[in-house]
Amino acid sequence: QVQLVESGGGLVQPGGSLRLSCAASGSISSIYAMGWYRQCLGEQRDMVAHVGSDGIPGYGDFVKGRFTISRDNAKNMVYLQMNSLKPEDTAVYYCHAGTAHSSDGTKWYEDAWGQGTQVTVSP
Repeated sequence: QVQLVESGGGLVQPGGSLRLSCAASGSISSIYAMGWYRQCLGEQRDMVAHVGSDGIPGYGDFVKGRFTISRDNAKNMVYLQMNSLKPEDTAVYYCHAGTAHSSDGTKWYEDAWGQGTQVTVSP
């Protein structure tokens, strides 16, 4: 199994910046992709950014060049640099890892989630 621990959330004013960090441990070799999701109160969980083993990032449409995801495989870390934050970015941000497994010729995939970190953007 993979364990994920986020840090770096908090309160920031509109236009400000935050950097979220996620540390992965456990079955690191099973991880093929890492990323960030967020969930606003009463809404579904949306993909914010992700990066696969190829290192190519992908972003949700609402990011629009404001956020940057980076991954340090040597440290088993993934980061989300968030700039030009808006009140609508207020949410709980979750670290995610996609993991791949195989046994006796059978392959399957699982999701691992962190506990979430609150980001609040308010004057």
